[in-house]
Amino acid sequence: MLRISDYDYPLTDERIAKYPLAQRDHSKLLIYRQGQIQEDLFYNIGKYLPPHSLLVYNNTRVIQARLVFHKPTGARIEVFCLEPLSPADYQLSLSSTQPVCWKCMVGNLKKWKGGALSLTINSDGPNPLTLTAELLSTSGNTHSVRFCWDNTNLCFAQVLDQAGQLPIPPYLNRETEESDKITYQTVYSRIKGSVAAPTAGLHFTTQVLDTLRQAGIQTTELTLHVGAGTFQPVKTEDANQHVMHTEIIAVPRTAIEDIQHNIGNIVAVGTTSVRTLESLYYIGEQLHDDLQPQQLSVPQFAPYEGEHLITTTQALDNIVRYLDLTHQDTLHAQTQIMIRPGYRFRLVDRMITNFHQPKSTLLLLVSAFVGGQWREIYDYALAHRFRFLSYGDSSLLFRNDNTHD
Repeated sequence: MLRISDYDYPLTDERIAKYPLAQRDHSKLLIYRQGQIQEDLFYNIGKYLPPHSLLVYNNTRVIQARLVFHKPTGARIEVFCLEPLSPADYQLSLSSTQPVCWKCMVGNLKKWKGGALSLTINSDGPNPLTLTAELLSTSGNTHSVRFCWDNTNLCFAQVLDQAGQLPIPPYLNRETEESDKITYQTVYSRIKGSVAAPTAGLHFTTQVLDTLRQAGIQTTELTLHVGAGTFQPVKTEDANQHVMHTEIIAVPRTAIEDIQHNIGNIVAVGTTSVRTLESLYYIGEQLHDDLQPQQLSVPQFAPYEGEHLITTTQALDNIVRYLDLTHQDTLHAQTQIMIRPGYRFRLVDRMITNFHQPKSTLLLLVSAFVGGQWREIYDYALAHRFRFLSYGDSSLLFRNDNTHD
């Protein structure tokens, strides 16, 4: 049994950063290596990364996924877009100029008793836009919603840009502000689809990235669109009974080749990059037995079942062969991987990450990475006035076990 109560710590509201610093690379940086802790400022992170490291970051961009409708009675209904259903591909859905269907969460659902909801933007201007939402079906606490709009010159991403709000995390306990449209995006974000930012990357500036490259540190990118499940708390005392949310990943062949050439020197920016990178081993393992599977996916407990006899190098080679066979330049897959204490890391050697919520799957991941020493790290951060969660400070964690197969 993995007791989630063992992964609790006192996080008061005053420790949660409600806004970012004026200069994002001036956040504090905690460095943990071989049981030792020190601190610095983030713009000095290059001092602590070994030469010839490969920095892997998530290039996803947060969409303005929160839509607020009002019924003629004045009732406020909030529709939060989670992921596309038809078309199911993020790029196809967001670029569509035709009606699309998305899986959504709906606030004040009891007031939506059928019929369509409409939202008009710029009604007095030269280019008014009316967006209509129709509730199709319900599954658990999510709903299938069809969106239509009356300006076919706009794709759905542009409609969201005009009609939607950026969905900042609920624990900030404030409304989205205009500044969040810039500060809640990484400087390298470019592939639209997330409903939450990969916040470890928020500390980077173009100047920091330039400095790292000048120091001989390579960079490569992948995509994992962060879903609302990232905020889902663990509600079971046995964390192994928690159901992980499924995430869509896309890894270019060029990134896989970069990783192949840098095994032993991988630095993952954020837990989303960690989950994507570690999923590659199990995808490559799946391809070891079947080079033409119907679907590439990593179940939640795949790392803890079976013997896993192939090496990391073999797993990556299998992926490259699969891409050659299928004439693809990008690996597309799903992952539900759960990284918790007892996990054996296959690719990631160092991790840049923020400070996470108590009793969360992200804290379990951190504990697994540092060999159970998470409490020492968090006690230090609390005692030294580090700022927590999405807009908070950063850490650079070195894995305790740096062996590779």
